Amino acid sequence: MTGNTPTPPADAPAGGVRTLDDLPIREELRGQSPYGAPQLDVPVRLNTNENPHPLPPELVARIAERVAGAARDLNRYPDRDAVELRAALADYLGRTCGLSLGTDRVWAANGSNEVLQQLLQAFGGPGRTALGFEPSYSMHALLARGTGTGWVSGPRDAGDFTIDLPAAERAIAEHRPHVVFVCSPNNPTGTAVAAETVLALHDAAQRARSGPGEHGALVIVDEAYGEFSHRPSLLPLIEGRPRLVISRTMSKAFGAAGLRLGYLAAHPAVVDAVQLVRLPYHLSAVTQATALAALEHTDTLLGYVEQLKAERDRLVAELRAIGCEVTDSDANFVQFGRFDGPGGAHAAWRFLLEQGVLVRDNGVPGRLRVTTGTPEENDAFLDAVRELMKENDR
Repeated sequence: MTGNTPTPPADAPAGGVRTLDDLPIREELRGQSPYGAPQLDVPVRLNTNENPHPLPPELVARIAERVAGAARDLNRYPDRDAVELRAALADYLGRTCGLSLGTDRVWAANGSNEVLQQLLQAFGGPGRTALGFEPSYSMHALLARGTGTGWVSGPRDAGDFTIDLPAAERAIAEHRPHVVFVCSPNNPTGTAVAAETVLALHDAAQRARSGPGEHGALVIVDEAYGEFSHRPSLLPLIEGRPRLVISRTMSKAFGAAGLRLGYLAAHPAVVDAVQLVRLPYHLSAVTQATALAALEHTDTLLGYVEQLKAERDRLVAELRAIGCEVTDSDANFVQFGRFDGPGGAHAAWRFLLEQGVLVRDNGVPGRLRVTTGTPEENDAFLDAVRELMKENDR
């Protein structure tokens, strides 16, 4: 009888729940923070590795045309297997990366993060382990944790942030991971990985899991920034190596961060495996139409990439001239420092923010990361760094 039911105090939590920690959340997620960069309204935002160039008007018009066509059939589910899009992606990879692929060797999803998540759902999970070489893209560890996969942090050289191959091979032999992540160019350091290093890591991972009843290890090369590299793509390495996967995105080089389209290239059996865990109709008809339109304008968009590469190299040269330590970069961003004074890198980040320039503090001791912007944005950033260095000299 409701009339006799006592009313709880207004400040009493429903069911005793005040915070996330009061919920029956999985233990490996308890106390963790979600991925994300500060979204602040400042004049110069160079903290999320976006392409600063808006899509050209002719591409915007083509997107509108293709999306209008897709809209006529939005009462129906989209192509579940995105065959036309995968064929276009295979053609793009063949033209730009030097390896001809069939549609059966390409898969697409909502951003490369979903691609990586699907790979971990298929090849990781409870009782299995993934290994990456940190500092690197923090989503690798977060996705591992989210799929119940154990995570091991492998070593990098403390000076130039390259992968220390002997130490990496020892870590693989010790931990025997089921999945190995190699990020090239690496985020946040910008360093590329030599093909010989990738092959050595791949072979070490296979040896580590070559016992009775085992099937080797999956090695994932995350090439989200591949188009910006001074080096050729590592895509040709997958030939003859069915456990080697290349992951890519349209967010960076294609200037389509808002599209959320990632893809992988691998052996057809890997594509079959991720289809076991993908959600039904996971790529909307609008996403597929937009991505197809962007792929029609590859030459124009890659022209913007060449401009950004030149600006990236200018940032490296000018930051060094100012007196900063700069990590060699093959990406569309630059890691710089070294800020070891009071407050460290975060104090330097705060100073630049006060000058109206937002960069990224990734937690790498003494260092920050800046995205390559337009020439005008880069000039404003460099001016702010000059002021920062003057302040540090006082």
